[in-house]
Amino acid sequence: MCILFVALNTHPQYPLIICANRDEFHHRPTAPAQFWPPEENILAGKDLQAGGTWFGVNKQGQIAGVTNLRVAQKSQEPMRSRGELIIKALSSGSLICPNWLEEHAEDYQPFNLVFGQGTNLYCFNSLKRNTVKLTAGFHAISNGALDDIWPKMAKGQRSLEALIQQAGPLELESLIQLMQDDSRPQDNELPDTGVGLEWERRLAAIYIRHPDYGTRSTSILLQNAQGEVQFTEVRYDGKGRRLGQQDFHFTLPPQLPKEPDCLAHF
Repeated sequence: MCILFVALNTHPQYPLIICANRDEFHHRPTAPAQFWPPEENILAGKDLQAGGTWFGVNKQGQIAGVTNLRVAQKSQEPMRSRGELIIKALSSGSLICPNWLEEHAEDYQPFNLVFGQGTNLYCFNSLKRNTVKLTAGFHAISNGALDDIWPKMAKGQRSLEALIQQAGPLELESLIQLMQDDSRPQDNELPDTGVGLEWERRLAAIYIRHPDYGTRSTSILLQNAQGEVQFTEVRYDGKGRRLGQQDFHFTLPPQLPKEPDCLAHF
């Protein structure tokens, strides 16, 4: 997962809106979004190589998404898959605690983890070892710090804000099209993250169109004030063509899990 846009308490119908793209090598085996058996509590796509996922929600309304933090030098030591963080965040019955994340951050390559329940969302940065609660408004999370002003982050955030401020109902297809924006900024606008100019260019768009490594799927999550959740996943091939779309709807239970004490001071 390489970019998420979040709108908290900005839309009259949907207090929570999340739009996310997963960028990955096209040859990496992946299963479409589904409720994972046998419990059928977690709704997410599945990385069939490592067994984890990149973004998901469970039937209690707990949400988690992970992005890699881009660094010039990665550890060559064997690391745990970051995709298992989503499983841990969604399967325990209680939100994951920042103390645990701080303690185990070095077990994984650098990452951002967005997690929470409903509009109470948090972002943990494994390099900074800090957790931030997302405030009402618009947020972008990609391969740097929360709300960095990289061109694609700023553009997507502006586009989401413009869609939400339009009169009339919020159209799912408009959100999907926002996440299919493959326009790239000029070289002088690119961030310098240590991966070289060619890769900076390749990774500069919201939607990365490349036959080897690019955007594999878009996930859209909408939660309304009545606790109704809509989750949509659109999958793509290496040429940017749609392979399929999954749509899910469910209603949260009236009694949701209590937020753990470890998050009380955020």
